Amino acid sequence: RDFNERCAQCSEVNWGLTDGGRFYCRSCHNVTERTREVVNTDFITNSRVQTISKGLRKQEKNDGGCEWYICEGFQLVLKKQAEALEALGVCPQMKDEILCNFWRCYLQKSKQAYCKRPAGETVKTLSACESSTDVDSDPERPSLLHLLSLSESDGDLQTDCSFASSVSKVSESTSVYSGSVDGSLYLMKNQKEKLRMTMPMTLSFCYMALLWLREPITLSELLRFVVEGHIPYLNVFQHFPEKMKLCGLDLKIFCVESWPVYEEVFNKMHELAAFLDLPRFPDITDSCFLHPDMLCMKYLMEANLPDELHNWTCRVVKKIGIGEVDFLTLMPGNKSTRKVKYDVLAAAVIVVVLKLLFLLDDHYEWLLSEFAEERNKNNTEGVPYFELKKWYEVVKHSLDVEQKKLDEERAKYLWRCEKPLFYSVKNKSKVLKRRQMVVNLQNQFGKLSGSVQRAEKPNPSSFQLSWSEENTDGSCFHGHSLKGVLQEKCGLLRAMNPDYWLCTVKLCNEKLCGHLAHYREVEFPQSYHFVLGLFSFLLRIQPSYIHDEVCMIEHKLFGKKLCKKLKYNTVLRK
Repeated sequence: RDFNERCAQCSEVNWGLTDGGRFYCRSCHNVTERTREVVNTDFITNSRVQTISKGLRKQEKNDGGCEWYICEGFQLVLKKQAEALEALGVCPQMKDEILCNFWRCYLQKSKQAYCKRPAGETVKTLSACESSTDVDSDPERPSLLHLLSLSESDGDLQTDCSFASSVSKVSESTSVYSGSVDGSLYLMKNQKEKLRMTMPMTLSFCYMALLWLREPITLSELLRFVVEGHIPYLNVFQHFPEKMKLCGLDLKIFCVESWPVYEEVFNKMHELAAFLDLPRFPDITDSCFLHPDMLCMKYLMEANLPDELHNWTCRVVKKIGIGEVDFLTLMPGNKSTRKVKYDVLAAAVIVVVLKLLFLLDDHYEWLLSEFAEERNKNNTEGVPYFELKKWYEVVKHSLDVEQKKLDEERAKYLWRCEKPLFYSVKNKSKVLKRRQMVVNLQNQFGKLSGSVQRAEKPNPSSFQLSWSEENTDGSCFHGHSLKGVLQEKCGLLRAMNPDYWLCTVKLCNEKLCGHLAHYREVEFPQSYHFVLGLFSFLLRIQPSYIHDEVCMIEHKLFGKKLCKKLKYNTVLRK
């Protein structure tokens, strides 16, 4: 009754006492650090002591939290992401069988669980920090892994008890504060050889499981769903149970302040597959969604291009052999095979086909467009000729609108999570008070200004740009004809354009440079840059990655002619 302070969470004054003597709010069940002061007449007259509960020291050493390990936190993140993917329509087998087995294999390979630790590892850990405090360590660590398991079967992880006890001692003796037992050691240890777990690697795990099941979700779609908030990634630690206290160094591990990067997630997935010694993945056949023929059809629809272009993309895929099973199927650890980016590869095939038919040199494509426009004026067949100029104007307008909307959403994004974060115990009370003050002020100003609450996020879709053939304004080009750019020779339709320009004559060493070719906008035609920018927006990647794949396809397509020309030029120089 004498404690009249308001609760930092709900601002109510309705306190009760826990068994440990701490005050807790009966309204929101928030537990404070304040303890009740009592008078103990059996000890010394008129002296006050604070009640201490020794039995709860281990259980509530971190504000009522229990011991937890970094791998347990990542396991919970994977569980939440798998559940979100399942809600999007992914096969339930992904979470309970595929992803769960991948995670267990990783824990065993990295010697975090399901194994006996080397005898010298505990000594190394203890020598990293000198233990100077007397700690009551329990030989059996309480684990949350059984409660947070990806699968209902198979119980807790079998870890070495002596290691858990020693890590607990070192963690409690270090000056750096963290909520987890091994947070400080996790950042201190050099675990490059063990492929240390990070937040982007959780998405690598998910993509690896999706690829194993050949699910119709590309990596670019997966990352877009993350940015749109359909898959937990940013501030995912808010879903941690109340007993898993997250603070200090744990925030450096789980708190993400940047969008996931395509190249990083892609490369880590291949490193993971090799690290886990996984066998050859299931074959990517022509009936799979990830096959170039399937993805080209999808991107042609989304880019509002004529359906007839699909025949040309299939011809290019067949000509250079990038639709073969051995080329598309992932073989972990095989350094001789190229890592296939299925979505980027399909987009590059479309770009090459557009160059074959329209050249995209800022001159020839506009001449073809004027020719098609004249033919459409006298066209009585009902099927209009495809005009590249008109397509450019329609698509550019929609692309600018969507790009502006995306930029505004990213600029308005609130990186701070609803759950307050604190890096030390001393600042916890200040952070909680400031956070509550900010929330109260926001609520008050919201009521005064009459601001409308944010609308619910739209349902996820595989298409960012949609075009309907029912529109009467002629903004859909799916059914348009390519007769204006084709001519028949020997019973086959061939492009009227006899020329082609290569993006680069010689490819770079991808292992040394990181790219097959260097892309600078000023060195290429604007029409080519616009097409790259369109697919760059659809895939949410840099145009240079699509340019790399275009160069690779061109050298496969014109490799023999290019070699002959280079040899001929060399002879002339001699």
